[in-house]
Amino acid sequence: MPSFDIISEFDTHEVKNAVDQANKEVSTRFDFKGTSSSFELTDEKLVMISESTFQLQQMFSVVVAKLSRRGVDVGCMDVGDPKGTGGKLMRQEITLKQGLDSTTAKKIVKLIKDKKLKVQAAINGDKVRVTGKKRDDLQEVIQMLRDEKLETPLQYDNFRD
Repeated sequence: MPSFDIISEFDTHEVKNAVDQANKEVSTRFDFKGTSSSFELTDEKLVMISESTFQLQQMFSVVVAKLSRRGVDVGCMDVGDPKGTGGKLMRQEITLKQGLDSTTAKKIVKLIKDKKLKVQAAINGDKVRVTGKKRDDLQEVIQMLRDEKLETPLQYDNFRD
């Protein structure tokens, strides 16, 4: 039976490259000259450090531009509030979400079942597997999910006949 997986992932190598490019741009820009502004990337967190909230906003726009240019969907970012670090520096954390959480997966399955399409959807960990008798039914599910505009970026993987 034809099937495919609905996932929500991003290329971590591309994220690392985008953060490196953003660090390079911030270090050479005139409006950041003399400041200790930088990006730090851990496994699933991106930390922006600068001297003011205005500079953090400018840094955010730089990193969003670099990520989107590298093909990373910025919908996977969960932006935190700026906080003071005790000194004169400000810090803002951005969580990079990967994988479908259970509420989003349930919402996707419910959307598919509500449309009364001739497919079955099942949650497998952090992805949703959709199977059907016809390839056209699966393509209809993909188009329906693209039209729904969910808050989580979705990719469609493992399409098999």
